[in-house]
Amino acid sequence: MSRTIITVVGKDTVGIIAKVCTYLAENEVNILDISQTIVQGYFNMMMIVDTAAMKKPFEQAVGELAALGQELGVQIKCQREDIFNKMHRI
Repeated sequence: MSRTIITVVGKDTVGIIAKVCTYLAENEVNILDISQTIVQGYFNMMMIVDTAAMKKPFEQAVGELAALGQELGVQIKCQREDIFNKMHRI
């Protein structure tokens, strides 16, 4: 399994979850866990996904998700789980 952390943050609009999840499904990325909240009109979502079956290079998917985020008016960040854990270790 190749786990990745995806975060989506920005002003809430219709279709953010649908478009992000559609991209992931089309690229054979399995969602393992998902949490999302809306606080005073601001959208925040964190996903743990499995990218093991993804056919394209990780860096390409990161760029495409960032571009999708720009289209949606949100910021989408992706980090491999091991790097995420090392960066957030106390």
